[in-house]
Amino acid sequence: MPRLIALNGPPGCGKSTIARRYADDHPPALALDVDRVRDLIAGDLAEAGRLARDIAIAAARTHLTSGHDVIVPQFLGRPEFLDRLSALAADVGAGYHEIVLHDTRENAIRRFTERGTIQATPTELSAMYDNLQAVIATRHPTVIPSVEGDPTHTYHTLLAALNVQFTPPERRTLDL
Repeated sequence: MPRLIALNGPPGCGKSTIARRYADDHPPALALDVDRVRDLIAGDLAEAGRLARDIAIAAARTHLTSGHDVIVPQFLGRPEFLDRLSALAADVGAGYHEIVLHDTRENAIRRFTERGTIQATPTELSAMYDNLQAVIATRHPTVIPSVEGDPTHTYHTLLAALNVQFTPPERRTLDL
């Protein structure tokens, strides 16, 4: 049964890195980064975000119905997109896993700031963290500590949470 993994957490906590590693280790899994899709859409940022989420749902549906895993690394401080992902998994008969990579408020805000790609004040960053805490409190996802500087530990913790054995993918070489 294919899996749909919603990998939530604050920016800078390793979601994209962990998602890419999962996809690499479980081919042909799809690491579906909604932010990258949004960056491809011109125009109003809010409209681009809505369209990117719609495109992500369509892409995930296609990949899941083909029998392949999809992992979606995305900061989600509101439940609407999580609800859509959960409904999609139920609709196509995929396993659904809601995971949050987590850190302390202080570390998360520092990591937000050090990343340099988010244009937000410390007050706004703190509100984002609070929104994530509310999602955790109401949805009860699996929470995994994001160990700064040790993505391998975080990744192995994710695999344990998913009850997946770590087996590196077979690498083939072409005989020329």
